[in-house]
Amino acid sequence: MTLQAPIRNRVTPPPVPAGLAEMQLPITMMRDILLKTCFRKSLSTITEMASAVCLPRVVVQELVDMCREQKLMEAMGTLHAGAGNEMAFQLTDAGKTRTQDALAQSEYYGAMPVPLEVYREQIKRQSIRDIQLTRQQLTAAMGHLVLPPDLLSNLGPAVSSGRSILMYGPPGNGKSSISNGIRDAMGDKIYVPRAIEYAGQVITVYDPIVHSKAEAEEQDPNSLRRKKGFDTRYVRCDRPTVITGGELTIDMLDLTYNATARTYQAPLQLKATGGIFIVDDLGRQQEPPQALVNRWIVPLEESKDILALQSGEKFEVPFDTLVVFSTNFHPNEIFDQAALRRIFYKIKIDGPDQKNFLKIFSLVARKKGVPLDEAALVHLIHRKYPTIDNIYANYQPVFLIDQMISICEFEGIPYQMTPELIDRAWANMFVKDEEIVK
Repeated sequence: MTLQAPIRNRVTPPPVPAGLAEMQLPITMMRDILLKTCFRKSLSTITEMASAVCLPRVVVQELVDMCREQKLMEAMGTLHAGAGNEMAFQLTDAGKTRTQDALAQSEYYGAMPVPLEVYREQIKRQSIRDIQLTRQQLTAAMGHLVLPPDLLSNLGPAVSSGRSILMYGPPGNGKSSISNGIRDAMGDKIYVPRAIEYAGQVITVYDPIVHSKAEAEEQDPNSLRRKKGFDTRYVRCDRPTVITGGELTIDMLDLTYNATARTYQAPLQLKATGGIFIVDDLGRQQEPPQALVNRWIVPLEESKDILALQSGEKFEVPFDTLVVFSTNFHPNEIFDQAALRRIFYKIKIDGPDQKNFLKIFSLVARKKGVPLDEAALVHLIHRKYPTIDNIYANYQPVFLIDQMISICEFEGIPYQMTPELIDRAWANMFVKDEEIVK
């Protein structure tokens, strides 16, 4: 199903820098990154350099001219074969010495970083709080789920606010699937910097594991207006979604310093900027839930986060992220009232009633090619579920049907549903409460 894009203005792309004066980076840093990149990647033409450092040719030409004035680069006196007859350049001995000194200070090379202050402006252009989802869009994203009718009424305003959401309720009722549906409903694209710069330090942000690179936009040859390019120090991506579970620790929310490369990697919540940060299975982490939420108090309330460099210097970064907490515990068991007050929306996700359970069961059976059997369903509803006080959960239809399929395949019989198969499947869904003699 193709999802309609959320109602919002098209994200304004980051403008292409027209010259060194617009870069707002230390000139020495830019020069050294260019030298290191040429050295590490054996580059010699302006076109190759521009592609490697993700800058327009005109900006790279200015940097090369500066390096030549400082006797760090020289023209090779020959045209580069196969490169459109471009002039080739190489590092001088002084340039090689300067490159080795620069590598000793930082191994970073490649894409020129974006100054933090410049990135702040781009975050404003693509803020998640500018998205306005409609009921139709959210319903389309959740179309594969059978949900209570009032759930979308509560979820829609929460998502459109771009604020924090706590989903709680018994396990196995689709909290994770709903979180993923929220992500799918977003639909538009934003621009993620490959790296940002603060106080002369490089912090890598773009992560292919977290960020899904969008396909290049095609130009309409019949259009009178050509789409403008964008600063290629950014990558055009789907709005990011970071999903963490029981492995989440507070340390993962801090900058990671690479002592060998002498660069930093952005923490998870910074990589999720402009998108969604899902904390699944809250309460299963080593850290107490209260401690994790305390770490989020400033970001949630003030839309900014505080990070620290190795030197101990602290600095602010924008916090433009929809945080979704998901837990099987009752909120009052794991949070105090001060923490709950800072989470803007609390939405309970209950299990289905009998009618919706049967609907889910029928949909799953049809999808997996298992014919429904009235006697088996009557046995399930009137014999098995009373033993667990008729408590239904969304995961159970998939579990039971998959069990019956496995039994049929093992026995070499066609897919089918019988009271006997229901009993065998049911036996694997719950463990009998009994004492084990050791």
